[in-house]
Amino acid sequence: MASLVKGIFNRGEKLKGTVVLMQKNVLDINTLTAVQSPGGIIGGAIGAIGDIAGSLLDTATSFLGRSIAFKLISATTDDGTGKGKVGKQTFLEGLLTSLPTLGDKQTAFSIHFEWDSDMGIPGAFYIDNFMQGEFFLVSLTLEDVPNHGTINFVCNSWVYNSKKYKTGRIFFANKTYIPSETPAPLVYYRKEELKTLRGDGTGERKEWERIYDYDVYNDLGEPDKKSTLARPILGGSSTLPYPRRGRTGKKPTSKDPKSESRSDVVYLPRDESFGHLKSSDFLVYILKSASQNIIPRLRSVVTLQLNEPEFNTFEDVRSLYDGGIKLPTNILSEISPIPLFTELFRSDGESALKFPPPKVVQVDHSAWMTDEEFAREMIAGVNPHIIKILTEFPPKSKLDSQIYGDNTSTITKEHLEPNMSGVTVEEAIQNNRLYILDHHDPLFPYLRKINATDTKAYATRTILFLQNDGTLKPLAIELSRPHPQGDSFGPVSNVYLPASEGVEASIWLLSKAYVVVNDSCYHQLVSHWLNTHAVVEPFIIATNRHLSVVHPIHKLLLPHYRDTMNINALARNVLVNAEGIIESTFLWGGYALEMSSTVYKDWVFTEQGLPYDLLKRGVAVEDPSSPYGIRLLIEDYPYASDGLEIWAAIKSWVEEYVNFYYKSDDAIAQDSELQAFWKELVEVGHGDLKNATWWFKMQTRKELIEACTILIWIASALHAAVNFGQYPYGGYILNRPTKSRRYMPEKGSPEYDELAKNYQKTYLRTITPKNDTLTDLTIIEVLSRHASDEQYLGQRIEGDLWTSDSQPIEAYKRFGKKLAEIEQKLTQRNNDETLRNRNGPVKMPYTLLYPSSEEGLTFRGIPNSISI
Repeated sequence: MASLVKGIFNRGEKLKGTVVLMQKNVLDINTLTAVQSPGGIIGGAIGAIGDIAGSLLDTATSFLGRSIAFKLISATTDDGTGKGKVGKQTFLEGLLTSLPTLGDKQTAFSIHFEWDSDMGIPGAFYIDNFMQGEFFLVSLTLEDVPNHGTINFVCNSWVYNSKKYKTGRIFFANKTYIPSETPAPLVYYRKEELKTLRGDGTGERKEWERIYDYDVYNDLGEPDKKSTLARPILGGSSTLPYPRRGRTGKKPTSKDPKSESRSDVVYLPRDESFGHLKSSDFLVYILKSASQNIIPRLRSVVTLQLNEPEFNTFEDVRSLYDGGIKLPTNILSEISPIPLFTELFRSDGESALKFPPPKVVQVDHSAWMTDEEFAREMIAGVNPHIIKILTEFPPKSKLDSQIYGDNTSTITKEHLEPNMSGVTVEEAIQNNRLYILDHHDPLFPYLRKINATDTKAYATRTILFLQNDGTLKPLAIELSRPHPQGDSFGPVSNVYLPASEGVEASIWLLSKAYVVVNDSCYHQLVSHWLNTHAVVEPFIIATNRHLSVVHPIHKLLLPHYRDTMNINALARNVLVNAEGIIESTFLWGGYALEMSSTVYKDWVFTEQGLPYDLLKRGVAVEDPSSPYGIRLLIEDYPYASDGLEIWAAIKSWVEEYVNFYYKSDDAIAQDSELQAFWKELVEVGHGDLKNATWWFKMQTRKELIEACTILIWIASALHAAVNFGQYPYGGYILNRPTKSRRYMPEKGSPEYDELAKNYQKTYLRTITPKNDTLTDLTIIEVLSRHASDEQYLGQRIEGDLWTSDSQPIEAYKRFGKKLAEIEQKLTQRNNDETLRNRNGPVKMPYTLLYPSSEEGLTFRGIPNSISI
């Protein structure tokens, strides 16, 4: 007690400071989802909110003068051993209530440090929490430091009771240094903090820990529960390679010692988890509750109580948005009154469950059926970066012919040329006018297994023609199935052509549905999950293990990692796990992640940047006269043309930033932390591809600029493009079905006769059924929403305090202004009626790459990170 009194009152010559912190969030996701009650998880959670709020809110003064201690560390004066001098311990003091910069739920305290002039300039501090509970430390600001002025420490970290930690919790000032320029008294502390974050690779991780380590995807199945829930391990082999995830150290399962046991709580390094901001918790809580509680109830109601397992007409599907599904009162009463679900589920007072109308049918109910819209969504939809130029005819396969036979396409010139306005196939190829959406090779090896279940599917190829008006016209669709006598006989293929009347028109509509089902699966498992969520996680782990928080590249990349490890952990728990949402409602079923693993074999980091992707797919050519160095062959390509604007802005910002801190290529090669980061990323984080020759060697500024630009592009714009259009396009299941359950009807069969009489019923019996549709809509609406506290490209949660260097701050402000200018430019494009692909028949402007957004379901906005 005596030391406490001395720390507060015996001031003498002191350094004055302000500490900002937050108490444990009242909407902490782990607290909410752990609550059960007779009223179910929902009712229990609402009660929990009240309990937590009552016990935690308005208790800031309980911190006063007790239990939280600080010690400053000098950046300029060592203690004789080379380490920076450590000052005397001091404690929080008076509560500050009038600070204008305080955020929501934040509390500020004054603090004074004994700090003699011979101690030099503070560069770090230790903090001790002697309370039982944790708190979120936002910042420490020191004012009027002699010979220096203000020093800001941006913390944004959870601090637990000090007994939980093996080493002291340390925070650094917002100075930025490459390792060789670190002030000598701070070198030891910088290295020790990184050592702490790496851990020793053993033991089961605990909630309060901050350790970043790698593991394979061995936690997707539950073999101890039942054999059908066993899943192969992804990662660590050449047959099923995969990016690494964060290691949790959970115990192995009994039946498979190489698989990790599962539970509702998944370890994350503490500062990676939700809980620091309220709306992130809202979204994730809705997602988790919907998957574990609401969806099973809805499926039960629809199947058992309402006895309506199928949609019978397209109007039945539209009723989900217009009139809703009539629910028993006892079910609706558990859902509709809850604030978390008032946006997700809307009651009209007549016990109806309604979804918001998807954007694709807000103007026209049937425009989605047109060939123009079918093709337009390949360049302006939710999966707009798969279409490729056709350079050889007929299209060929890369599958091993000894195993799978001859998979060369059976589409002929005679199929195509009647609809090519007098242009021959040779002329069209020569003039860059033939394109292909190819969903054949990734799917075909798995078709026999998939079709042995209750789903029925084809490998598909779609050929398209670039017309004089800039739009794409589908010419033919090839549907391929495995040969009944064995794979080595090659596929059995049929080619279908556009038709507008009679049963042929219905056959053509079904053909397009099989294509879109494949595209939906590839989008969700590859374009979205694998190529953004999964591939970024190893970068986050490697960054935290090897790049100090004061390293310039750590500071550059940090905003683009926000909440990604958390949403990935949640996905492994309820979305991509065995019999989870994706396996249950998408065609690929139990093979979903395994199939994404086979695609990862061909993943190339250096081709993930937009210009390189466009060149690889042949939809652009190099052009030195262009500001982007390339020219689009489909001039009106909304995703590509908008994306190039965003790409160029990101690259310009990164270039300016990197060149400020690195004055030569030698500085890159000599940066010990950067080299350790890149080596481990390649050899461990993406270790299954470590022998690939395309990895950057990370020896030049150019390589570092390219690598950071690609990574930021993936985490921000690419993810935005493939995520936030999910509900606007796919919320109308007729437009983006996720399953096919029947083969194409053959002439003379009862199914063919049914198709001729009632094409809507046949279409609906073929695509995703009602229960799966309700599941899909519930989940993708959550995934398509922006949180109220989202941080968008060009914004930082730390404001201008993320570095003390003024030039990078000014460069970042220019970046933000450039993004605002780009948004105005994109708006003008959408108003240009000569650009027919911008709005299409559905009259749905392409806005997914507008940088800014409000919260909610907006169909626009580029968050910094993969945060949902």
